[in-house]
Amino acid sequence: MTLSSEVPDGATIFLDTNPILYVLENGPLASRFEPLFRDLDEGRIQAIVSPISVAEVMAGPLSHGKEALAERYHQLLCGSVGWTVRALDADLASLAARMRTRYRLKLPDAIQLATALHENCFALVSHDRGFGAVREIPVLGL
Repeated sequence: MTLSSEVPDGATIFLDTNPILYVLENGPLASRFEPLFRDLDEGRIQAIVSPISVAEVMAGPLSHGKEALAERYHQLLCGSVGWTVRALDADLASLAARMRTRYRLKLPDAIQLATALHENCFALVSHDRGFGAVREIPVLGL
């Protein structure tokens, strides 16, 4: 069973940073997550990301002086059909604090989880084992 087959038509998923980087950089686990990106391109599903992911995805190219690549990644996450960046606000920060305490997550991971929950996403897609204990939402990709 592929990750794509676990997500119903019309669903909204939350994409953590690592699957995005695997696909953009053709990493060792890219093939695991690529079907979800095809589903996004085809409009079968929608994706939400947080500003955390935008910053993390752009940081690599910027650290190597690749401004154009960083901008291309920014456009993908912030300007593509089917992708939404959910801004951090006080309600989301409060939920992140609760998730950080409950699961002993690093603050960026707690923000990722809180965003997925706040936006009622079908699933959080990640390869971060730190999300393994989460019970409020399905975590796909572990």
